[in-house]
Amino acid sequence: MANPKIFISSTCYDLNVVRSQLRGFVSIFGYEPVMSDYADILYDPRSHTHTSCLKEVENCDMLILIIGSRFGGKAIPTAFEELNFEVLKELSSGQAVFEEKESMSITQLEVLKAIENEIPIFTFIDSSVNHDHLVYEKNKDKEIINSIIFPSIDKPETANYIFEFINFLRLRNENNNITPFSRMEDIESYLRKQWSGLFQRLLAEQRNKQLDEKRMDYLSNQIADIKTAIMTSISSSDLKETAKGAIKYRRMIDFLYQISFRQHELLIKGITWKELLKAINVKEILDGTNRFTHIILDNDTFFEARISIRIVDDFSRQWEEFSHLNIDSKQAIVNAILDDPMPIFRLVKHVDEPYKEVYSEDKQLIVDTKTHIEVETTS
Repeated sequence: MANPKIFISSTCYDLNVVRSQLRGFVSIFGYEPVMSDYADILYDPRSHTHTSCLKEVENCDMLILIIGSRFGGKAIPTAFEELNFEVLKELSSGQAVFEEKESMSITQLEVLKAIENEIPIFTFIDSSVNHDHLVYEKNKDKEIINSIIFPSIDKPETANYIFEFINFLRLRNENNNITPFSRMEDIESYLRKQWSGLFQRLLAEQRNKQLDEKRMDYLSNQIADIKTAIMTSISSSDLKETAKGAIKYRRMIDFLYQISFRQHELLIKGITWKELLKAINVKEILDGTNRFTHIILDNDTFFEARISIRIVDDFSRQWEEFSHLNIDSKQAIVNAILDDPMPIFRLVKHVDEPYKEVYSEDKQLIVDTKTHIEVETTS
C-alpha cells in the first residue's frame, strides 16, 4: 500500500534538531517523510537541485512548514519558472511578498508550489519569531521600522522577507492557520490531533456519501413508480400524450419560458431553434465555468443559468422534436408545465447590465468557449 508522502520544508542549519525529530515522528505514523537533507528527493542531473525540490513537492500529499530564524538560500532564477505567480496572487490578500519575488528563498518557493497544487500545508512558527512578527506588524508603516533589530532573526536584512511571507500565509483565502511552537512536543501534539481529526472526517464523509447515495436511489425509484402509476391511470390517449410531454419537455420549456421573459405564445409556434433564439433576442450563448451558461441578448444584457452548455445543446434537439407536434398538443403540454408552482430553473437570472462590463478581462473573464449555436440575422 502507498504511504502518504509528507514534504518537510524549512531551513536546515537552524532547525536541524527539529527536522530530525519531526522525521521520526512522521515515520512512526507510517507516513513517508520527504526531506532534502536525507536524500529523499530525486536530484535529476539535468536540472538544478532547486528545481528538483519543487518537482518533488508535486508528488507529495502534504507539506509541513517550519519557520525559524533563517531566511534560507535564495532561489535560482529558473526555479521561478516552475510557479504561476498570477494564480498565487489571487490566493491571499498578503501581496507585499511579491513586490520583490526574485529575492524569495527556495524554502518559500517550495511552499508556494504546494499552495499552487492545492496540497494541504501545516505551518509552524518559532514562538520568538512569532513575537517579533507581531512587533513588525505594529511598526512596519513607521519610519523606524528599518532601525528595529529583531532578536529572533538571524540576519536583520532578511526580516522583511520572512515577516511578509508569514503575512502571505496567514492572509490566505484558505488553509491559513499558523501555529507557534516552543518545543517539538508542541508540533507533535498539534499534528497528532489534526491528523486524527482529518481521518475521522474522511470516514464520516464517506459514510454520509454512501447514505446520500442510498437515499437518492430510493427517491429515484419512488419517482419512477409514481410516474408509472400516473401514466397507467390515464385512460385518454390525448391526456396520456400530454402527461408524457410534460415529463419529457418540462426542463426545456421552463428554461425557454424564463429566458424569453415569459412570452408564452412563442413556445407553441412551429419555428426552428434558430428562429426561436432570434425571436427572443438571443445574440449568442456562451459556455462559462462552474457549470454556468450565459445567454447574451441583443441589448448586451444577459441571463446566467446554472446549467451546463451540454444541457442547452440537448434542449436545442428537444425543441426540434417538440416543434413538430400539433398545436393543441403543444398548448396542452406548455399549460401543464407552466401551471406547476414549482419551476425547475429558479436559478436562471437576468443580469440587467452589459455582459462585457460584468465579465471584462480585468475582472477575470470566466467565459471561455462559444457554442456551436449561432443566431441567424437578416439584412
